[in-house]
Amino acid sequence: MKLYFTPRSSATRPRWLLEELGVPYELVKLDFAQREHQTAAYLQLHPFGEVPALVDGDLRLFESLAICFYLADYSPEAQLAPSLGSPERARYMQWLIFAETRLEPVVKQFLNHSNSPEPANAQIYASLNHVLGIIDTELDGRDFIAAGHFTAADLVLASILHLANAMKLLEGYPRLVKYVYFHCQRPALQRAVTA
Repeated sequence: MKLYFTPRSSATRPRWLLEELGVPYELVKLDFAQREHQTAAYLQLHPFGEVPALVDGDLRLFESLAICFYLADYSPEAQLAPSLGSPERARYMQWLIFAETRLEPVVKQFLNHSNSPEPANAQIYASLNHVLGIIDTELDGRDFIAAGHFTAADLVLASILHLANAMKLLEGYPRLVKYVYFHCQRPALQRAVTA
């Protein structure tokens, strides 16, 4: 497998998954300053010139969530995704999609509008707190969002919450801060961000 990657981007999620799987892969770091993401060859892999992109034999994938779905199912014995047809699988998919479509946009919206006038910020805070409250309630008494063990749903959720925590958006949510620290201590993540 070959993963096209830029540090501190959503490409960290599939890289973390690859480290969890322990499968061999080649990491191709793209230098955006040198416009390596805009070459004709790379645009064949990712038509928007973004990261990540994954190549596995004849398979070409872009979009972080699609790559995460693929990798989580790659080695069923790793148990990064519940089995097809199980109730846990449905909840797992729900939380993966929730993290990407509900949580990440509101965190990024806050990031993009942090210097906006006060009423705009108040609306963004209300949206953020609504989403965080849903996650906080779900994690009451639990370390894992969708199963009784770590899955790709935890990986994606923890990575986005990590960004929110770095932006000091988790103040008042100690359970979410604990969740972030718990999952971000995983050896596979440490390898993914340091290697």
